[in-house]
Amino acid sequence: MTLLLEEGPISATQVGSRLGISAAGVRRHLDALIDAGDARVTMTSRPGARTRGRPAKLFSLTAHGRSRLGHSYDDLAGAAMRHLREIGGDDAVRTFARRRIQSIVGDVEPADTSSQQSVSETADAIAEALTESGFAASTRPVGNGVQICQHHCPVSHVAAEFPELCTAEREAFADLLGTHVQRLATIANGDCACTTHVPLRTLSTPESGNTDDDVGVAPSDAADSGTVHHDRTALDSARTTSSSPNSPLDRLRKEPA
Repeated sequence: MTLLLEEGPISATQVGSRLGISAAGVRRHLDALIDAGDARVTMTSRPGARTRGRPAKLFSLTAHGRSRLGHSYDDLAGAAMRHLREIGGDDAVRTFARRRIQSIVGDVEPADTSSQQSVSETADAIAEALTESGFAASTRPVGNGVQICQHHCPVSHVAAEFPELCTAEREAFADLLGTHVQRLATIANGDCACTTHVPLRTLSTPESGNTDDDVGVAPSDAADSGTVHHDRTALDSARTTSSSPNSPLDRLRKEPA
C-alpha cells in the first residue's frame, strides 16, 4: 500500500520491480486490495506499453485505502475545527491553518530568489519537512520548474471541509520560495497527490530592463499584477523616436546614397 501511495498510479510490472516479486504474486496482492476497496485500476495509453495501442493498467489507492494510513484523528480534528469556526469565525480558522503549516516548515531556510538552484533546494527542503510530518512528499523537475508532490495527507478529510488548510500551505510555500506557486491537484479534491508547481524563472540582468517580477510569469498573472508594462512603454517610446522627423533614422533616410 505504501508503494501505491507514494508512486501511484503505477503498473503491476513496476510494483514487481520495486518489491522484487513475480508479476503473478503482484497481481494477487493488487486484486486483494481492489476487492477490499483499498485500490483501484485505471486504463491509460502511455509510452512503453508492451503492445502498441493497448492501454496499460495502472493501480492507485482509493480514499478507503488512504484512510488506513494515518486518519485516526479525522473525526476529532474536524469537530475541533468546526468549534473553532463557531467561536472565532473564518479568521480564526485561517490563523490556525497558517500556524499549523509554519510549525511544519518553519525551519526551512527561505530561497535566494536570484538563484534557481537555491529555489530548487528550498523546494527539496520543504518536501523533507512535509515527509517528516507524514505527508510522504517528494520533488520532481517538470519543464521549466519543479513540482512538490505530497503523496499522502494526514488531514485530507478535514481539508476537504476546511480548504483554508490547503491555502495556507500554498502561501507558506510561496513565501519560502520567493515566487508564485500553483496548486495543480489536491488529495482533498480526490486527486492521487497534492501537487504544487514551482516555476524556476530565468534570472534577469540590469541591462535587460526586466525585474524578477517580469520574468517567468504566466500571461494571466502578469496582467493581474501589472507587470510587463515596462517593456511596452519602452517599445512605444522607440517607435515614437524612430518616427520623429528629426530622428537619426529619418535623417539617414534623407541623405543621398
